[in-house]
Amino acid sequence: MVNREKALQALMQMLGDSVCTGEQELYASSYDGLKVSGFPQARVQVKKPDEVGKLLKLANEFCIPVTCRGTGSSLTGGATPHAGGWVLDLSNLSSIEIDPTNMLARCGPGVVVGDLQLKVSEKGLFYPPDPSSKNFCTLGGNVACNAGGLRCVKYGVTRDYVLSLAGYLPTGEFVRWGRATRKFATGYNLRDLWIGSEGTLGVVTEITVRLILAVPNRVTFLGVFCDDQTALNTPLALSKLGVLPSIIEYMDQWTIDCLQKYVGFEVFSGIEPKPMVLIELDGTAESVVQESSLVENWLKDQSLSFRKADTEEEAEKLWAVRRQGSSSMKKLASTKLNEDVVVPLDRQIQLIQFVDSLRQTFKLKIGVFGHCGDGNLHVNFMYDEENGSETEEAVRALHQLMQKVIELGGAISGEHGVGLAKTPFVRDQFNQAEWKAMLAIKKALDPKGILNPGKIFDVFKPWDQKKEKVVLSWEKN
Repeated sequence: MVNREKALQALMQMLGDSVCTGEQELYASSYDGLKVSGFPQARVQVKKPDEVGKLLKLANEFCIPVTCRGTGSSLTGGATPHAGGWVLDLSNLSSIEIDPTNMLARCGPGVVVGDLQLKVSEKGLFYPPDPSSKNFCTLGGNVACNAGGLRCVKYGVTRDYVLSLAGYLPTGEFVRWGRATRKFATGYNLRDLWIGSEGTLGVVTEITVRLILAVPNRVTFLGVFCDDQTALNTPLALSKLGVLPSIIEYMDQWTIDCLQKYVGFEVFSGIEPKPMVLIELDGTAESVVQESSLVENWLKDQSLSFRKADTEEEAEKLWAVRRQGSSSMKKLASTKLNEDVVVPLDRQIQLIQFVDSLRQTFKLKIGVFGHCGDGNLHVNFMYDEENGSETEEAVRALHQLMQKVIELGGAISGEHGVGLAKTPFVRDQFNQAEWKAMLAIKKALDPKGILNPGKIFDVFKPWDQKKEKVVLSWEKN
């Protein structure tokens, strides 16, 4: 405790009014989208990148836990200061420098993704990664969890657009991984190691991303199918036709039923709730017309009914079905656990069938929707956390889901990251050799374990508010 007070005094002398210790400021930084809190000693809203290095050097000297934060939109507790210490707020590092000649942008980690997309579009360029939280999530957070989003099926994830990262090691030393070039085959690829590491290996202060030319045209379809098997076959069937949509979104029957009760009208008049798939094509006028014809003919043959949107206004009406699915679920219970699991495309139906068995066994409200174009489905458990027995059943069902995902050759997280929420399951994802290799990397880059402790390597139960002292995994052995 004496060391922490001494460290805080040194921090305040070094960074002045950037350091906040007021109760309201600390509370606002104590939780993220998971809604599980850990109270910090201070929040530091840095104004310049080099201040990050100074803070880390001091934190490393005094062994102070440091948790990075942007807007706090993480759904897994990735930005929760579970071990206390200092919250490093990077939201002020929000500069955007666009280089249209080389088709790239240099950004601070605090840049809001939607703002980046808007600014590059003014130059006739396009930044494809498109998480649903793009209007408030930050690029630094996207790098931290290798965020995906709706367009992954055609354009890939955050990792596919990052050319270089600059920032600081836990010791406060400056590093730059990769360069602003289209190729880089010199030494170990530590750039990609930082991407998806959730702030456990270093702190990013500059991100250089590649851009592509803006896509001029799009067409959107919404189809309703007789069963999950037919609906989930969409990405495989369209691939055989030579069609690569930018977006393929699935909504199960339970989600559609919940949505229709919430909005008070039938999505497809006269058709009872059935699985639906939203398909979006983009590209040149010629390619969109050609692919649109193939998709339309396929939908005529495979779907019960479908709609086609040729304008932005019509497309927005179809998108409302997908967007309101999650909102409608929140009306059913006090707690919603959103699990972003991913499985091979041809095993999605097995996952859906297993989720149906969980509904029957545990008598739970579980809705599934998401990015079936890349196998990343969001399984949503609805329950009342005030009801102890219902919470227990939800936890048991969640454990069985994760076991099934791994059994199917999938991953427990496709885009949200591990954070606190998935630490009880992440160890099952890897064999002993894989686990030791990752621990060795963590120990090499962050030997004192100051960066985002309690995440990935340590067991934490988000449904259990009784938090214990964080102990680093290698201290347990």
